[in-house]
Amino acid sequence: MIIEQFKDEFLSHYSYAIVSECEQKIVLIDPARNPEPYYEFAKKFDAQIIGVIETHPHADFVSSHLEIHESTGATIYAHSLTGAAYPVEHFDEGATLSFGKIKLTSIHTPGHSPDSISVLLEHDGKAKAVFTGDTLFIGDCGRPDLRESVGNLQAKREKLALQMYHSLRDKLMVLDDEVLVYPAHGSGTLCGKALSTANSSTIGAEKISNWSLQEMTESDFMKALIADQPFIPKYFGYDVDLNRKGAPHFKAQVNQVEVIKQPEFEALNTAVIVVDARPESDFKEGHFPGAVNIVYGKKFETWLGSIIRPGEHFYLTAANSDQLEELIHRAASIGYEPFILAAFVTHSGDVFMPVLPLECFIANPEEFTIIDVRNENEVKKKKIFSHSKNIPLGELRERIEEIPADKPIVVHCAGGSRSAAGSSIIAAEFGAITPVYDLGAVVKDFGNSED
Repeated sequence: MIIEQFKDEFLSHYSYAIVSECEQKIVLIDPARNPEPYYEFAKKFDAQIIGVIETHPHADFVSSHLEIHESTGATIYAHSLTGAAYPVEHFDEGATLSFGKIKLTSIHTPGHSPDSISVLLEHDGKAKAVFTGDTLFIGDCGRPDLRESVGNLQAKREKLALQMYHSLRDKLMVLDDEVLVYPAHGSGTLCGKALSTANSSTIGAEKISNWSLQEMTESDFMKALIADQPFIPKYFGYDVDLNRKGAPHFKAQVNQVEVIKQPEFEALNTAVIVVDARPESDFKEGHFPGAVNIVYGKKFETWLGSIIRPGEHFYLTAANSDQLEELIHRAASIGYEPFILAAFVTHSGDVFMPVLPLECFIANPEEFTIIDVRNENEVKKKKIFSHSKNIPLGELRERIEEIPADKPIVVHCAGGSRSAAGSSIIAAEFGAITPVYDLGAVVKDFGNSED
């Protein structure tokens, strides 16, 4: 038996291939949008992918379960509460899937969502590992507030938090201490708030170190779980529904994105937003009117799906063709590739952003309107400028009218990447009226931590 873990570092997502070497068969758990790595892995063992298990309809990435089924004939397994619109074999509590010396058993573990399952792996009759999806993470557990208004089955966070309390204690903590824990996410995901950087653990180790498995009352657990959860990007609900239906084939979709030479601005539809992924320094020296600077980096798809609404068309541009191709693929990982009206490489533009007069700002910060685009829980922990106004980046386009135009505007975050996007959004609205400045990485000189 072999357990192979795959990682999408940008979305902090783990997926798995379980190999029966004696039968040369593979079952996948929670595969990412691009199925090619799993096909290549199967070729190494000359093995057949016979099944795909979805622990729940994911909010933060698009799964390739339907494509794998259509391409290989593999059976898709999911809980009946999912309300799947794709061909599925229900994998409810106690259901099993056996191949070779391996038996996979479904454990219904609601809490992150009503339809969440964990999958217990037994080899030669002994429990070896549990794939916990978004129920149990290393150091944390899944958030309970993502299914209040999306999915075929919705539930309030309080109800799901209570279910999470019992799923952890009645379903997972009862497993043997040596059982390996393989979650669907690691540190950096927005599906939890305090995940470890480790990519696996054991039930015994989690009982000792994971806050959510410690002895506490239902009420105390629920309060702790609900408090201070990360923000919810706009795309999360869209992805839940797309995963419940099943996404189109990855290659066919990304190949449909039109890649063109850098156009003149007049050739673009001015009603369509331009997502410019170049470094902030390049963007400030010249960009298209109304462009938003979502910088190429580890969090590109998170901010793309937080600023651009599902269904909203946009142009995508980057510094070079390699980055452009990568970003098209990364947009597809959250299901945004159909919204790319065209993609192209940009070297310059007609719109410039002014350089902040830093000495003046330091000496007289009250003469500037300061917009803090960090999330509310970050501001609660530490407010950097006493008179700043907090509008989280993911809400900025919808709340732009709250920003006064009577003074120059300075935008900041925690380390510079979010303020690049935030200042570009505000400049598109106010740039002709009042100067808009990006404080950028200089914010670190004011005693703040990195983005």
